[in-house]
Amino acid sequence: MIAAPIASFSGVAHPWMCDTMGHMNVRFYAAMFDDASFHLLGRVSDPRTDIEARLGWADVRCEIDYEHETEVGTLLSVHSHLEKVGRTSIVYVHAMSDALKDTVHARARIVSVRLDLAARQKVELDPTTRDRAEALMLQAGPVEGSP
Repeated sequence: MIAAPIASFSGVAHPWMCDTMGHMNVRFYAAMFDDASFHLLGRVSDPRTDIEARLGWADVRCEIDYEHETEVGTLLSVHSHLEKVGRTSIVYVHAMSDALKDTVHARARIVSVRLDLAARQKVELDPTTRDRAEALMLQAGPVEGSP
């Protein structure tokens, strides 16, 4: 049996996030997906250990599909799953939904590269990070209808 994707963010579409057309502006989708990424990546590698080791993650690609307008006051939740574990990178998908309805508002597919913060260069995933990522990928399974 495949476990549910990871709950990685919850929030609300505040009035100040909405544009003149009455829906949440794209910059706020990106911010919410970025917060969700921190939660997901925190399960792949420990942020405190990463800081000491001068390691991090750099998003090198992000595709967002906007599927349903997000109006003021919408309660939002993001669920995430890992799609692929590579030599120096991982690929993951976020699905942003109405927390009270079964409506998907947007999906993001992101490629993040493991980064040596001192050299500013990509590095191979260490065995612990790889093992955690692969275990998480097996645990979570895909978000239904992900790109």
